[in-house]
Amino acid sequence: MTMTFDAAFEILIGHEGGYVNDPRDPGGETKFGISKRSYPNEDIKALSLARAKAIYYDDFWRAAGCDKVAGLAFDLFDTAVNSGVRRAVEILQEAVGARTDAVLGPKTLAAALAFSPDAARRRFNAIRLRFMTDLPIWSSFGKGWARRVADNLMRE
Repeated sequence: MTMTFDAAFEILIGHEGGYVNDPRDPGGETKFGISKRSYPNEDIKALSLARAKAIYYDDFWRAAGCDKVAGLAFDLFDTAVNSGVRRAVEILQEAVGARTDAVLGPKTLAAALAFSPDAARRRFNAIRLRFMTDLPIWSSFGKGWARRVADNLMRE
């Protein structure tokens, strides 16, 4: 089944909260998962859900090429949102044994298609978890991140 952006956005927003300004979060002010650090010109407190959706579509879904990897679309999208588009594509490449250059090109897509969707998702999320556990803020936010990855894996 192909994951659409609208469906992926609904799942993502279920994980992302409203306005937060946690001093432990290097992103600073955040609303709907959009951070002041990444979007310094946005009025985060006044950010509308529609504006957040537009940002997610242009800067994460399209930029990461989520529509090109049907079985991994949500996993790639969620990782792009939380770790950056470059890192998300690198994790995908590592998972499918492609050259790690952060470019979602034809060789990476062919390598991804050579895996069953389940195997690709397991490998992708294992690498993603390994990456997250090495982050210095794992002790503050890791439990929530791990639950998010587990929820993604349990989703059909």
